[in-house]
Amino acid sequence: MSTTADDLIALVRTYNPRLNEALLRDAFAFGEEMHEGQFRHSGEAYFTHPIAVALILAEQQMDDATLVTALLHDTIEDTKASFTEVSDRFGREIADLVDGVTKLTNLQLTSTQTKQAENFRKLFMATSRDLRVTLVKLADRLHNMRTIKSMRPDKQVQKARETMDIYAPLAGRMGMQWMREELEDLAFKVLNPEGRNSIIRRFIRLQRETGDVIEKITADMRVELEKAGIVASVMGRAKKPYSIWRKMEEKDLSFSRLSDIYGFRVLTATEADCYRTLGAIHQRWRAVPGRFKDYISQPKSNGYRSIHTTVSGRDGKRVEVQIRTREMHEVAETGVAAHWSYKNGERVENRFAVDPVTWIAKLTERLDDSHDHDEFLEAVKLEMYQDQVFCFSPKGDVIKLPRGATPIDFAYAIHTRIGSACVGAKVDGMRVPLWTRLKNGQSVEIVTAEGQTPQATWMDIAVTGRAKTAIRRSLREEDRDRYVRLGRELARVAFENVGKKATEKALRTAAKALALDDADDMLARLGSAELTGREIVRVIYPELVEQNGDEIDERRAVIGLEVDQNHRRAQCCQPVPGERIVGITYRGQGVVVHAIDCEALADYEDQPERWIDLHWQEGTHRSVNTVTFDVTITNDAGVLGRICTLIGEQKANISDLTFIDRKPDYYRLLMDVDLRDSEHLHHVLTALEADSSVSSLERHRDPGLASAIRGE
Repeated sequence: MSTTADDLIALVRTYNPRLNEALLRDAFAFGEEMHEGQFRHSGEAYFTHPIAVALILAEQQMDDATLVTALLHDTIEDTKASFTEVSDRFGREIADLVDGVTKLTNLQLTSTQTKQAENFRKLFMATSRDLRVTLVKLADRLHNMRTIKSMRPDKQVQKARETMDIYAPLAGRMGMQWMREELEDLAFKVLNPEGRNSIIRRFIRLQRETGDVIEKITADMRVELEKAGIVASVMGRAKKPYSIWRKMEEKDLSFSRLSDIYGFRVLTATEADCYRTLGAIHQRWRAVPGRFKDYISQPKSNGYRSIHTTVSGRDGKRVEVQIRTREMHEVAETGVAAHWSYKNGERVENRFAVDPVTWIAKLTERLDDSHDHDEFLEAVKLEMYQDQVFCFSPKGDVIKLPRGATPIDFAYAIHTRIGSACVGAKVDGMRVPLWTRLKNGQSVEIVTAEGQTPQATWMDIAVTGRAKTAIRRSLREEDRDRYVRLGRELARVAFENVGKKATEKALRTAAKALALDDADDMLARLGSAELTGREIVRVIYPELVEQNGDEIDERRAVIGLEVDQNHRRAQCCQPVPGERIVGITYRGQGVVVHAIDCEALADYEDQPERWIDLHWQEGTHRSVNTVTFDVTITNDAGVLGRICTLIGEQKANISDLTFIDRKPDYYRLLMDVDLRDSEHLHHVLTALEADSSVSSLERHRDPGLASAIRGE
């Protein structure tokens, strides 16, 4: 049974009786209209997906704007709807959110390391403007993972790996632990189904042998809390298969030797009751040394507060216990999203919910000044994936570091100057080697010496992005002159390979394009193999590098064809790389590639044998994909020239212009523009829509041109 607008509104009304019902109904109707005729891989109507995303966010009690964004999140990318149309109908706030989700969707997060680093930077830039963009994207990925079985096996693996590497840790970092666990488990099911099944089988066998351990331990805890006069609720559960598998891998243990596979949660009324509960549990069961964490006195940056302890429970089994108040639990469940949560039509005032703007600023702190993509990626991944330890300076200041950090990381966290001059460290008053892994609550004193400089071996000791960046920069400076000389020679050869000279002006221009300080900085990176000559030449002469085979040839742009099959793009819908496509076979004419939402495909619904599942080759495509724009501009001096210049600035070529209407106050014309892919298309459309002289702009599609293929 399909979900209706009434169903969604009824769910939202349970926590927000003052919802803007008209806005939600309008968004539902608009999304349904835009996605009409589109279908998912499973065969379901495509609009079932945006509805499901909206339902996930409604379950998190999100605001109206976020829910509307969920309903519309694919309209700008996959339908005829434009940014301007969404903005005019639903307001600029929602249009910006939808556009932000579209940009995140277009990021190719599974390509090369450098490209992935660039995309991480873009992702955090988008996130910093409005965190709700990321919340919608996470809900979008969650529903796609729940329905992943309808995709091709190779796509399932790609999406699952991307989910495991990026989206699940991001959800965890945002405090949405329930989502992280579900995303990890869904990805685990694809990447290692046998491993997951073996965990589940062992769980079933263990339960058969020992009975319902969770119910027994929960009952024991309730008895102890009642004795202590503490009013609290106790819940228990078995940990997710992937969580257990990860512990087995990390500790190199078999399932039978893995002890803490059960987790329990105690929710109290007050903070004082949390510590009373901890005392009651430790009095009844023996605490496991080294497994205590107090996130109430030292909260995580996303607002998470809880006490964690592990005890030896019934029959000696280790169990993890989390203790927090109900107010803390609300933040623990929804993380940063708690900022937008509603109850009874009012924004929830939870004193533990963090301000998203402050949170994202802290997350990206010290990362903005890094121009090196790999350094940025390294730092961001460490920020996202690592748990934290809290250490103290001799003055009593708390220093937050990722788990596994060393005194080197501690020194650089205080100040780069302290880190660079470090010669030793004392932990709790004892002299320790610099490679010592720091633990929670330790006091660290850094010993410095004048004239000391970072050593190359420190790169293997440090774990934080800040420390590694500073060490790498210092080492680079030491050998700077030698690297600059070597880089200059490499640049000369690279430029000569494309018939150009590496003049000082050319080198300065390339350095500026790469966002580096100066030409010598760029040459030093080239000499130290942090940049390639090809990358430097490409930023000035992209067309020359492309001619040398750096881009995908149009003959191999599409995957899914037989060896002897030729293909060509359908002129009725003009699909471009990045858009969903399907092939239709023609006798003697090869395969014609259509966009999945092309109206002409309706003519072939009764001929399934002619349909071929196709997708675009990943990578950089040539600018040979012609797209026709239907543009109306004001009839003023210089307007057409400015429009052409705008397109040229986006590195797109106008291959044809046809005037279809001329009036005293406006011109309407069809423009054929050669583009690389859907992202390139989006950039050109955005540039044109922003010009005040463009009164209307849409992508021109003519179903009638399909008949030309058939020779009618």
